[in-house]
Amino acid sequence: MSQQVLVLPGDGIGPEITAEAVKVLEACRDQLGLDITLDEGLVGGAGYDAHGEPLPAQTLDKARAADAILLGAVGGPQWDKLPDLSKRPEKGLLGLRSNLKLFGNLRPAMLYPQLASASTLKPEVVSGLDIMIVRELTGGIYFGQPRGIRTLENGEREGFNTYVYTESEIRRIAKVAFEMARKRDKRVCSVDKANVLEVTILWREIMEEVAKDYPDVELTHMYVDNAAMQLVRAPKQFDVMVTGNMFGDILSDAAAMLTGSIGMLPSASLDEQGKGMYEPCHGSAPDIAGLGMANPLATILSAAMMLRYSLDQGDTAKRIEQAVSEVLDEGLRTADIMSEGMTKVSTSQMGDAVVQALLKA
Repeated sequence: MSQQVLVLPGDGIGPEITAEAVKVLEACRDQLGLDITLDEGLVGGAGYDAHGEPLPAQTLDKARAADAILLGAVGGPQWDKLPDLSKRPEKGLLGLRSNLKLFGNLRPAMLYPQLASASTLKPEVVSGLDIMIVRELTGGIYFGQPRGIRTLENGEREGFNTYVYTESEIRRIAKVAFEMARKRDKRVCSVDKANVLEVTILWREIMEEVAKDYPDVELTHMYVDNAAMQLVRAPKQFDVMVTGNMFGDILSDAAAMLTGSIGMLPSASLDEQGKGMYEPCHGSAPDIAGLGMANPLATILSAAMMLRYSLDQGDTAKRIEQAVSEVLDEGLRTADIMSEGMTKVSTSQMGDAVVQALLKA
């Protein structure tokens, strides 16, 4: 029986980059025998424009029925001033994560050797970089209640959010991190702010408890401010980093730029059964939408992650990743990773090159 993949192009450059990932998946299906069926849906601003909701009911139904989801990006300035926050594009993304219980976010920061010069850090600092950031995705301050903006008795407005984690939420993301570390260098660094936040005092306690079930994995702790500094000072000290929703959001974007371009980095958001939504780490980049400048490699690599983690097609995933490496060896670069002596290509040309490298492997 074919495995069902739902493609959600979204907004901005989303349709352009997902088109190239679909091109690669179709080549795997048509030429390499990958047994998948592709469907498409609307989300984000595109969903709002068509149905008045950033996560239309029909999209959510398709997402629930799919074996895996490939997402482009959501958001854009035309929706930034919608007075109802629940209608903004980003709520479609958060709705998918919460409705599908996609609590475990995997965000690798790996530097391709061909792009060492593209990083803003010295090559000797980042060469060989390979970090996996495990971010809790459905709890914390982004989802905690109560939240809102209220007017105090003196007439002054006050914004408030609630930072909350349950023991079970911490325990399950800890297990994801330790299991991931077992497949890598067997080191987990848990990032918190336990010196000032009670939520992360509990976080640290639960991490220590779960660590007892993984005696082969080394657990260390680091405050988030120090972790941010260490990422730019000596990033190769890290193997797996695990942290909460807000800290992970910030640190994973910082780690992304160590690799030269956020346009190179995929991500996965998984439920407890391994079903997931896969998307590039970058945003919708509306300023370059439609110009053929966007880098599709993060989305193509997200499709490879999808094959590996949700569809049990590790061999095909490896072929896609090797094809990306070969294209970089050939000197092909989109604008974000362009350097002297390389050949600048468009979004679609990069996708075509990956397909060609894939099929000749």
